Amino acid sequence: MQDFPYVYRWDRQDRKGQLCRVLARGNMNSCLVEFVDGYRMVTSRTALGKAAGLVSGDTEGVGFSGCVSSDRARHAAIKAAS
Repeated sequence: MQDFPYVYRWDRQDRKGQLCRVLARGNMNSCLVEFVDGYRMVTSRTALGKAAGLVSGDTEGVGFSGCVSSDRARHAAIKAAS
């Protein structure tokens, strides 16, 4: 099981692309997330994407799962090339 199974997708507080985990879910699609460095913030769950192809704690090669179809195609092409 991954310690940080999500990637923050929004460009807020310079956190875009960083791994995070959900600590609590709230009303109106909000959640409390914690990043690898211990920083916590409340955000929308829409800002989170599932991290694809990561080993726990690995931040290299961060990909998104379940995003726009062009992202899926790009991710598949990168995976096929490696």
